[in-house]
Amino acid sequence: MRVQSSATAPAPIAVAAPPRGRGFGALQAALGVVAFSLTFPATAWGLEGFGPWSLVAVRSVLAAVIAGGCLLAMRVPLPARRHWAGLAVVAAGVVLGFPLLTTLALQTSTTAHAAVVVGLLPLTTALFSALRTGTRPSRTFWAAALVGAAAVVAFTVQQSGGALTTADLYLFGALLICAAGYTEGGRLAGAMPGWQVVGWALVLCLPLTVPVAAVALSAEPVHLTAHSVSGLLWVAAGSQFLGLIVWYRGMAAIGIPKASQLQLAQPLLTLFWSVFLLGEHLPAAAPITAVAVLVCIAVTQRARG
Repeated sequence: MRVQSSATAPAPIAVAAPPRGRGFGALQAALGVVAFSLTFPATAWGLEGFGPWSLVAVRSVLAAVIAGGCLLAMRVPLPARRHWAGLAVVAAGVVLGFPLLTTLALQTSTTAHAAVVVGLLPLTTALFSALRTGTRPSRTFWAAALVGAAAVVAFTVQQSGGALTTADLYLFGALLICAAGYTEGGRLAGAMPGWQVVGWALVLCLPLTVPVAAVALSAEPVHLTAHSVSGLLWVAAGSQFLGLIVWYRGMAAIGIPKASQLQLAQPLLTLFWSVFLLGEHLPAAAPITAVAVLVCIAVTQRARG
């Protein structure tokens, strides 16, 4: 769905979509959340065979090759000049910043502890959205969002024993920069197809990611295993490209604040994959937190902005 944007002030994401469109948009945003929930476990697999800089740079290059091929095959014209600044924010936040900072954090942090980042993303994304697009969600929306975020934070802090690790600085930086990238990407997805937002942001990073990948691969040891290759392929094609496509399309359809609240379920999904794929132990508090999160998601989806 295309929404004409102003050259002087960005128009908010369309909120008057028909019910069917909103339902399909919510489904796409949910598929994005599922894809993102696999990112941390896949990154942990990738770190078994790649250094952190190699993993981040190579995943970005691979995703950019896929995206660039799609853009060329579809003969997509260059974005309008007014969109390049927003694409740069998406590139800095989603393509480079969040993957790098979380990968560095996962060298010393468990996936369960790192899930605090995505637990806080819905609230910070909604805040960035309110500042950037002028949306004004209702008090009920904000109350449910705060309760859901508090539940996720309490769960993840309890999981880590209440102690902050040195990786928390990386995670906090990743939280802020990713929220900015999500917000700008969701806004741009109202003016161009979501997959083009992702594609151009990835291609925009190629002049940086290609030389970094070459240097990192020569400086960091590489051990190709089934886990490391599978992890690399997923974070490149699944998280970095396909997941972002459906995520931005979903945000364009139902609005950035409501779509962001679907991410409240992401930490719990990440914990499930961590148990299933990494063999981590599921905390006893997980079912209680899951119920609280799902209730908050239901409230935010019904609240009127």
